[in-house]
Amino acid sequence: MQESVLVEREGMVAQVVLNRPERLNALDLAAWRRLGALMEELDGDRDLRCIIMRGVDSRAFAAGADISAFARERADVAQARIYGRTVHAAMEAVMRCCHPVVAAIEGVCVGGGLELACACDLRIAGRSARFGVPIKKLGLTMAYGELKVLMDLVGPANAAEILLEGRIFGAERAREMGLLNRIVEDGGALAEARATAERITEGAPLVARWHKKFIRRLLDPTPLTEEEREEGFASLGTADYRRGVEAFLAKRRPEFRGD
Repeated sequence: MQESVLVEREGMVAQVVLNRPERLNALDLAAWRRLGALMEELDGDRDLRCIIMRGVDSRAFAAGADISAFARERADVAQARIYGRTVHAAMEAVMRCCHPVVAAIEGVCVGGGLELACACDLRIAGRSARFGVPIKKLGLTMAYGELKVLMDLVGPANAAEILLEGRIFGAERAREMGLLNRIVEDGGALAEARATAERITEGAPLVARWHKKFIRRLLDPTPLTEEEREEGFASLGTADYRRGVEAFLAKRRPEFRGD
């Protein structure tokens, strides 16, 4: 059987490909588990500088959860707890991964697919992409862990609109809500994600990792520790900082090595 999630390497960039085209990349329990395991593996690869997440074709990023699997995976509360913990662990693996993650979205991005896109750091979508979480029609709630990820991105009013109305909406509305960083012509999301990844990889990799970490940390209202505040100055102790300053003064492009 073909794997539900694939990894493709292009130098310093990895592509994580949701690969269930027969289900519009709908995610079942096995797919969520594989996604979480792959993201933890990529987190440990210090040769990487960026990750692109996308669907296997232009029809869908991910059409949410695989409802056809609910009878065996979410039949009752006990199963729902296991499923929910697995989903949350996979999303946490995306958010905790030290490398910036860019979502390239074409076509359908709904339900769990939208939640997964929210866990990424940047989101780029084709103009005809469609978004929403119509789980009110299933009599299903979004658990606290996933809801927090959505609310951190779009705020409580927009999260309420998405969940209470249950509408499917377009890319322009998604951008208005703060779901998207930019919209491109249909079929162009991956190319723009690659261009974004190239801009990211041109910078000092340790700095990109620190900035991702700092942004995520500041979503937590817990006061920063003194150790965390000190980490904000750690970049000045790196060799890449010296390389960057020297290159700027010499008016040449810096060659960062991640040390």
